[in-house]
Amino acid sequence: MADVLVAALYKFVALPDYEALRAPLQAACERARVMGTLLLAREGINGTIAGPPEGIAAVLDHLKSDPRLADLDHKESWASEMPFLRMKVRLKKEIVTMGAPEADPTAQVGTYVDPQDWNALISDPDVVVIDTRNAYEVEIGTFKGAVDPVTASFREFPEFVKASADLKDKPKVAMFCTGGIRCEKASSYMLANGFDEVFHLKGGILKYLETVPEDESLWEGECFVFDERVSVTHGLDEGSYDMCHACRFPITEDDKASDKFQKGVSCPRCWAEKSEDQKARYAARQRQMELAEERGEVHLGQAERS
Repeated sequence: MADVLVAALYKFVALPDYEALRAPLQAACERARVMGTLLLAREGINGTIAGPPEGIAAVLDHLKSDPRLADLDHKESWASEMPFLRMKVRLKKEIVTMGAPEADPTAQVGTYVDPQDWNALISDPDVVVIDTRNAYEVEIGTFKGAVDPVTASFREFPEFVKASADLKDKPKVAMFCTGGIRCEKASSYMLANGFDEVFHLKGGILKYLETVPEDESLWEGECFVFDERVSVTHGLDEGSYDMCHACRFPITEDDKASDKFQKGVSCPRCWAEKSEDQKARYAARQRQMELAEERGEVHLGQAERS
């Protein structure tokens, strides 16, 4: 039975006093028995938390008591068990790291497109559709016909744009990401670099999968999420992927059947990249976590990787 509520949230808003917000927010989450990660920066807030429904409501109430966050939006889904092992409120330079100062969503962003209008937009032949996520995310699912920038991190997105002069061959650009935050910042970057008609999916893939019926969907595959569920499908049901805790990439049952897979140590993707010393350390860590689990405890290494 899925009884753990998961809330993904973000908002670009000027928070010059973001450092002072950390301790009260951490305390509010701990009182509410909520776990996950929230990032605070001068440009806003971003993160995912999970816990009992009343706990999630209490944390959201705490956040919305700040007038700057009163209209904070969030997306909900359910998990069969707690997908996080501790609560972390972190201070960052950016709530999603691009490293491009001209990308300022508090100053300008593209046009938001509701999920029910997304199919019509991306089916328009005058639109180039860009997946702003990383390559390993795109690999397990994306929208039909979308361009894959083949990036390893969001920091590489500006270089992709600069190297892709043909993006301006079509008058409109439509972008999407998991929850909406990366494509919103990407839209600001595109506008600052000469693109005039820029659109992005409001609420991201998660809101689309939640609200658009599967028989009308243009989504293909599953959607990677950054917690222990690994992936979700239409209706935000838990997907079929697991995770390699050595390289943090999604893996299939076929991957786990490979002789290059060892739980917590390696998978077919990273087996050749890890040294024997690394594999030995990972194996020792995995054994310690298994022993801790047998004792009903949480091992530090397990908490660190969540």
